[in-house]
Amino acid sequence: MKLATLRRRGDTLPGVSGVARLDRRTSRLAGRLNPGDIAIIDHVDLDRVVAETLVRAKPVAVVNAQPSISGRYPNLGPELLAAHGIVLVDNVGAEVFAAVKEGARIRVDGDTVYAGEAELVSGTEQDAQSIEALMLEAKTGLSAQLEAFAVDAGEFLGRERSMLLEGVGIPEIRTRLARRHVVVVVRAPSNAAELRSLRHYIREFKPVLVGVDGGADALVDAGHRPHLIVGDMDAVSDSTLTSGAEVVVHAHPDGRAPGLLRVQDLGVEAVTFPTTGTSEDAALLLADEHDAELIVSVGSHNNLTEFLDRGRDGMASSFLTRLRLGSRLVDARSVGHLYRSRITAAALLLLVIAAFVAIVAALAVSDTGRTYLSGLGTDWDHVVNHVKDAFS
Repeated sequence: MKLATLRRRGDTLPGVSGVARLDRRTSRLAGRLNPGDIAIIDHVDLDRVVAETLVRAKPVAVVNAQPSISGRYPNLGPELLAAHGIVLVDNVGAEVFAAVKEGARIRVDGDTVYAGEAELVSGTEQDAQSIEALMLEAKTGLSAQLEAFAVDAGEFLGRERSMLLEGVGIPEIRTRLARRHVVVVVRAPSNAAELRSLRHYIREFKPVLVGVDGGADALVDAGHRPHLIVGDMDAVSDSTLTSGAEVVVHAHPDGRAPGLLRVQDLGVEAVTFPTTGTSEDAALLLADEHDAELIVSVGSHNNLTEFLDRGRDGMASSFLTRLRLGSRLVDARSVGHLYRSRITAAALLLLVIAAFVAIVAALAVSDTGRTYLSGLGTDWDHVVNHVKDAFS
């Protein structure tokens, strides 16, 4: 259904309207979005993880400064927005960030964004049919994307060879990881469910809990306290940063660390980790270099399709990081499945009851057992009669 045919109840103008929320970093924007808002983003090839985050915030529309499907590969985000009835207008251009003010009430009708009746910017309205057509075209770009992925992997290995092979540049930390299990939590819509599946594992093994940016907040929301926070520090709350966890700030290779100033302003000590890889990779490399026995990833991407769908620079670093960690790295869904297969409290109770019945049956078939049970029954009758007399 085209946007021009939609109307909000009580509006006199066509289209959908809502409060504008803008940010070039979708991770920062997600925390400010309220149901019914209009999200204005700057995201080429809208991926599934970002789309899931937007869907959970329930905006009425998403306006993208960039093409939501560039044709490089068939990314999954736009289909998800369309499936949830969220209006999508993309490729409106970077001028949308100057034309629209944060908190202003705007209206989206067709391929145009308005303030009242005044036209602000225009782009391309996407619906289920147009998205399907773009996805078919994008599949032809997969071969070139895979070739580029391989080139990126070679370039990253050239830049970071000493870090990957010898651990050069990986900082020392206070938190002891050696011979311990480590859980690394990345910001993702699946965090809550995956952390719930790990509750028995966390209770038994007491692993070191590492939050990558917003993943630290996910740990807190699940009732845990992170021991270590790693990342750019642009998507984690102040309360979590000041919760007592050790902080490692992801820095550029030249040493610049934009997130360090924020951490220092909060009075929190931090070390920096310069690398061209992602913050998630930095956390995994920290755990590996400091001899963690097992590393469990929560909310992570684990295969080539997901790497491509993230649509981010540095996915080659994720691939090579996982090659370095090898079998030491496992996915939370696998760990959760193994622990769900363990004996449950209900099964244990049934086992105790069955054992009790077996003991009673064994006593009942022997003379000594029958004498014991008869005496036990007499004692029980005396106790019951005594209680009755006390209350009569």
